[in-house]
Amino acid sequence: MVDAQGRLWPIGSIKPVDLARNELVLENMKKATAMSESLAQFKGSVMADIEAFCELSAEKYGAQLGGKKGNVTLYSFDGRYKMIRSIDDFITFDERLQAAKVLIDDCLKRWSEGSDANLRTIVNDAFQVDKAGRINTNRVLGLRRIDIQDETWQRAMEAISESVQVISSKAYVRFYERQPDGSYRQLNLNIAA
Repeated sequence: MVDAQGRLWPIGSIKPVDLARNELVLENMKKATAMSESLAQFKGSVMADIEAFCELSAEKYGAQLGGKKGNVTLYSFDGRYKMIRSIDDFITFDERLQAAKVLIDDCLKRWSEGSDANLRTIVNDAFQVDKAGRINTNRVLGLRRIDIQDETWQRAMEAISESVQVISSKAYVRFYERQPDGSYRQLNLNIAA
């Protein structure tokens, strides 16, 4: 048998417990792979069904849907079940974010002369990186909601808006069942959860 370093071992020299562990892992890996493939096929089928239903529904009103983007919630007639399709975009920022940071720093310097340094700390927090070196996009984008009528600030917010790059999208489908108290409980199809 081949070990993790690629070395060959005669089967007779391998302990029975190591052989049994290997067999257990291989058997369950086959089952897990088959389950993963089955879930992927199921998800693809459900997504296609939802898309076809949305197109059929829009067709009834003569509306042309513009692609597969968009979240949708579908309920059973009695409201007992619901399916949610959601599309999440993963975004990042290009080099224009650095320009926005310089402009924001200029604003902070002007606004905070003689005042408490906490203002700078709050805004700088939006540009902090996580352990993987990524900026929290929600915090940075949240700065755009602050309505400050300052030309430099407005240019910084424009730079942030223009620096946004959608790098990928991921589609999710979730299933829920209504409980006796009226709340919905998600049907767990995530094996890691």
